[in-house]
Amino acid sequence: MKTAVVTGSARGIGCAICEQLAIDGVDNIVVCDLNAEWCNETVEAIKALGKNAIAVEMNVADSASVEGAVAEIIEKFGKIDICVNNAGITRDGLLMRMSEDDWDSVLDINLKGAYLVTKAVTKHMMRARSGAIVNIASIVGIMGNAGQCNYSASKGGLIAFTKSCAREFAGRNIRVNAVAPGFIQSKMTDVLSDEVKSKMMANIPMNRLGQPSDVAQAVSFLAGDNSGYITGQVLSVNGGMLMP
Repeated sequence: MKTAVVTGSARGIGCAICEQLAIDGVDNIVVCDLNAEWCNETVEAIKALGKNAIAVEMNVADSASVEGAVAEIIEKFGKIDICVNNAGITRDGLLMRMSEDDWDSVLDINLKGAYLVTKAVTKHMMRARSGAIVNIASIVGIMGNAGQCNYSASKGGLIAFTKSCAREFAGRNIRVNAVAPGFIQSKMTDVLSDEVKSKMMANIPMNRLGQPSDVAQAVSFLAGDNSGYITGQVLSVNGGMLMP
C-alpha cells in the first residue's frame, strides 16, 4: 500500500493530482494545505474513489509546521512513498514596483517550502530506500515572464533544486522529477477577457489551455512505477508553447 503527500492540494491542480493518484492506485492520500478544513472537498472526492484520504494542516514555509505534519503522517501511515511539492503562490508585478515582501513571500512558499518538505520526507524515504518526489515547476521557470520575476525565479530555482536532489538521492532509490505546466485553465484564467485568452492561444500550437488533469496525469506517471528509471527530469506540459 502506497502513501502520497500532496502540498497545496485543497483545490485546483493539487486537488486534481490527489484524485489522479487515487485513480492510479495510491491507497492513502494526504491532502495538505494551510488550513485542514479547506481540504474537506478533496478528501471526500478521494474517498468517493474508494481510497483513503486525510487532511493535514501544513504551512510549507514554516519548518516546525512541516516537521509536525510529517510526524503526524508517519504516525498514521508508517511511511511516505510519494511527495508532490505543489504549494505555490503568485505576487505579480514589474520588478521596479515589486515590494521586498512580495519577493520574499513567493520565494518562501514556492522554493523554501519545497526544500523544507523534501528535507522532512526524505529522512523517512532514505530509511526505506525508496521514494518518488515530484515538484511542480512552471513554464516561466524555463523561459521567464515579464511581471513575474519573483515567480520565475522561484520556479527556475525549483528546477535546479530538482536536479540536485535527484543526484543526491539516487543512490537510495529515491527519484526526484519536476513537471512544468504552461497555461492551465483555472479560476485565474477564467476571469481573463476573450482578447487576452486569444493572445495566449496564439502562442500555443495545440490551441487550447491545459486542464488540471493534464498536469495530474504527468505527475502520476513520474510518481509511479512506470517511470522507475527516470530521475532529474523536467516534464513540460504546455501544449507545445515552449519546445526547448
